Amino acid sequence: MHGRTGQGGRCTAHAHARAAAAPAQHCHLPPPHHGDVLSSRTTGRTTVDTPRITPLTDPGADPGPGASASPQAAEPPSSHRLAWLASDAAGVPLGSAFLRLFHRDGQRHLAELRLAVHPAERRAGVGSRLLDAAVGAARAEGRGRVLAQAEAGSAGERFLAARGFRTVLTLTFARLPLSTGAGPADLPGPAAAARRPHPGYRLRSWAGTVPDELAGTFADSRRAMDDMPMDDTDYGTVEWDVARVREVAEAVAARGDLLYTVAAVDESDGTIAGFTELVVPGDGRGDGQHYGTGVLPEHRGRGLGRRMKAESVRQVRERHPGLSGLLTDTADSNPYMRGINDALGYVPTHRAVECQLDL
Repeated sequence: MHGRTGQGGRCTAHAHARAAAAPAQHCHLPPPHHGDVLSSRTTGRTTVDTPRITPLTDPGADPGPGASASPQAAEPPSSHRLAWLASDAAGVPLGSAFLRLFHRDGQRHLAELRLAVHPAERRAGVGSRLLDAAVGAARAEGRGRVLAQAEAGSAGERFLAARGFRTVLTLTFARLPLSTGAGPADLPGPAAAARRPHPGYRLRSWAGTVPDELAGTFADSRRAMDDMPMDDTDYGTVEWDVARVREVAEAVAARGDLLYTVAAVDESDGTIAGFTELVVPGDGRGDGQHYGTGVLPEHRGRGLGRRMKAESVRQVRERHPGLSGLLTDTADSNPYMRGINDALGYVPTHRAVECQLDL
């Protein structure tokens, strides 16, 4: 797991779902490129001795001796990971698999898989052995579905299909390049959209955790994600409250990243009509990642999604002039959000498929 709505927009459905379900470990990691994940591969050797599959302890599961307890330490974790390492007879690592098991109500039937095999060891059964271990664990934990992602058209997609996974969602990834030294005004798409007035609404923005006076209405606005285009993907159901909103923000901060939010406030009653979230590396360099953009159904059709996202781009560019670019991903079944991205200057980079195995 980096949101979307039928009309309000989707930046990253899987990121949003992961943020909701597993904020303490990773809200979102940009997917590897060039088929590195879940891909079988050609190697100079066509056979490998049966790899040894070793269960590992997730290093993020235990703070270790002497570590201070977090404010959420008394709360049960929203998920945990199982991990396996494949190695040869000499102990050389060949590949790895991580299976995230979700614990919150509405998602206890789900598991999320990340699997990688070293390029020199592909097509030798390593991936299959790792997959068998992960799927077996998912069954033992009573999970009904396993989700995995691969680059569209890659060997990874074919690997999953051959082992019973079906494609349930197709995503287009895009990037907005930000030239070093350029100012916000040098991005004509976001600059023009950010200036466009929207009578009856005002924009509020904050860094990190939502201000107390907006916390309740911000949590309520998360229902903007309830009808986001997911095609046949089963991400379960997510119930948002103030505690969860804050938990996600604190998790982003704990790993050293910076979370920025822009919200549209209905001036008639002071409630949040929509929001967009953007995460930037802690040093303000490299690429930032859009987490989600959503507008409540009763406020759609007024251009709020585009205005908020444009203002978010403008602000983060002003705060972090060394930022290289901004990443986003959008379901192919969401032309509204794809149109916003196109208008703001995002350039498609690659496509990925979300695959699901029903157990």
